[in-house]
Amino acid sequence: MKIITPIIAAVISFLITFLLGYIVIPFLHKLKFGQTILDIGPKWHKDKQGTPTMGGVMMIAGVIVALALTYTVSAISNGSFANELKDKYRLGVFISGIVMALCMAAIGFFDDYIKVVKKRNLGLTARQKTFLQFAVSAGYLISLNLAGMKTTYIPFLGDLDVSRGFGLLFWVVALFFIYGFTNAVNLTDGLDGLASSVTLVVSCAFLLVAGKLFNFSTNVLSAALAGACAGFIIWNAKPAKVFMGDTGSMFLGGMVVALSFGIDRPVLLIFAGCLYFIEAISVMLQVAYYKKTKKRLFKMAPLHHHFEMSGWSEQSVVLLFSAITLIGCIIMFGLAIFG
Repeated sequence: MKIITPIIAAVISFLITFLLGYIVIPFLHKLKFGQTILDIGPKWHKDKQGTPTMGGVMMIAGVIVALALTYTVSAISNGSFANELKDKYRLGVFISGIVMALCMAAIGFFDDYIKVVKKRNLGLTARQKTFLQFAVSAGYLISLNLAGMKTTYIPFLGDLDVSRGFGLLFWVVALFFIYGFTNAVNLTDGLDGLASSVTLVVSCAFLLVAGKLFNFSTNVLSAALAGACAGFIIWNAKPAKVFMGDTGSMFLGGMVVALSFGIDRPVLLIFAGCLYFIEAISVMLQVAYYKKTKKRLFKMAPLHHHFEMSGWSEQSVVLLFSAITLIGCIIMFGLAIFG
């Protein structure tokens, strides 16, 4: 049952996400919730004008329904997933991670709503979005502390006590870590199938690591996320029939952070999520370089647009970035198991 449980979660999540496409996409068309393509992007992206956005709700529904049904099956069969959640700490980490991801998705939803319905291309202001994301990040960390989080694992160094002394700095670093990675995933969502493909690889890596560590709750959560990403790719691969919007990308960002904290090794997300990190760094380098020299370091940022502007097809960029992510995930797996 230990092996079957994550398979059940992945299959249910996949089917729910995929099948919802037949309902949600026509509904979004009917509501005229189409993506507005800004003039600053690649000119050929104008062909995507009007493609329905906010499709991230499909993945959210897939994950939540899959978790609920998988828990029910596990509870009836007295499985490891349900039994592990009887532990106060594991339950607290599991629930707070899901709530955090949903709150991030809510921020993304409001951003999408303002863009699409209110016709304000930039959505929430940077200040509004930053405040809300930091508030959610802080709330998540407080919930982890209340659940009983006292240590975090550092490869080759062992457990770091985060309840006193030098270890208290962990909470400050973690606050920016959560904020940064959530936004980095959001930046990665710029090509058909990119964010969902990269996150599929990341979630599969966490699934394997959590299974190896006998962390059944994170194992199932990873499986549900992987299934949702796979189901969404069918609709989001080029040519995309729907975009996930900030609703989806912010949810994915919150979820990968929750997976890293779920195995008590958030530092490993730096390796598994290396592509997200690279995308975010490319934007910061572009801005800093332009301010200093009035020239562009890349043809366009984030980095996936640089490759596009250099003549790469969207599919080629997705394959390359997924391969880079896979390499990072292999390193992460090695550090998690042998570190």
